[in-house]
Amino acid sequence: MYNSTAVPSLYDAIDFSSLSWAEQQWVSWYSFIGNPVLATGLMSFLMHEIVYFGRCIPWIIIDAIPYFRRWKLQPTKIPTPHEQWECTKQVLFSHFMVELPVIWLFHPMAEVFGMRTYEVPLPSLREMAPQVALFFVFEDMFHYFAHQALHYGPLYKYIHKIHHKYSAPFGLAAEYAHPAEVAILGTGTIAGPLLYCYFTSNLHIFTMYVWITLRLFQAIDAHSGYDFPWSLQHILPFWAGAEHHDFHHMAFTNNFSTSFRWCDFIGGTDDKYRAYAKRLKEAKKMAGSSKEQQAEIERKFMAEVEAEGLRAEAQVIRDATPKTTKVQ
Repeated sequence: MYNSTAVPSLYDAIDFSSLSWAEQQWVSWYSFIGNPVLATGLMSFLMHEIVYFGRCIPWIIIDAIPYFRRWKLQPTKIPTPHEQWECTKQVLFSHFMVELPVIWLFHPMAEVFGMRTYEVPLPSLREMAPQVALFFVFEDMFHYFAHQALHYGPLYKYIHKIHHKYSAPFGLAAEYAHPAEVAILGTGTIAGPLLYCYFTSNLHIFTMYVWITLRLFQAIDAHSGYDFPWSLQHILPFWAGAEHHDFHHMAFTNNFSTSFRWCDFIGGTDDKYRAYAKRLKEAKKMAGSSKEQQAEIERKFMAEVEAEGLRAEAQVIRDATPKTTKVQ
């Protein structure tokens, strides 16, 4: 039970007997740290690191077990321990150099927008669900346009190219990106809640934590490289999932959204993806029940798509390179 005699002035007017266990732990944390800005910054950064790497660990284990290759979208491309370590170092660099300062400044910025932080009670699931759903939609639309912009010449060559190092992504690579890209695309994650809070004055930072946790799960799973029969896109047809995003890394073009498929469908930026899926399905049907033949057809089609993607990427880089003229 929470010891109300140790409560600082932040909670003088609170009836602690009415708080749930989670709310008591919330109050205990802010009371223990003593400084709301420090308490929020520390909790936010720890939450992000624990969720990110905690969600990556199962995918690292799955990559190490050959049994799961049957569901691997590009089964011949398994990340090596060296690749995973190199990826981890870049991710940690971005986390500490880009995300940590933003996270540390989030508390005062959130309060400017009217967000509740240390306050209790915490929001109910009924209150949080529509807010988180709205944040998913906002982020998906923001990411769709920002991601396309990052495929423009100089932005791709000097920023986004790092993220496309892996044509077959894996979980850890979800935030493997140039620090500028982390800042640009991360804007979509925090801008939605801040704008919502500004216009409604009704948002608790606990809802932000739920949203960011789900967003990290989505990003890591989309980069996992696995498409299981129970994956969410087979339950919700409008969900993008790993199969949708894996094609983007393999083909370079198409499928710029994060969570949903509708922006790409409306914008016509999934035409190659849908044509590829249709062609592959028809070819596998003609091959009959032979799994070896089906696998060979899929490898052939993947190689064609990847080769086309490499040509498209090379063209973008060439277009971004200043042309020199010979001196006569």
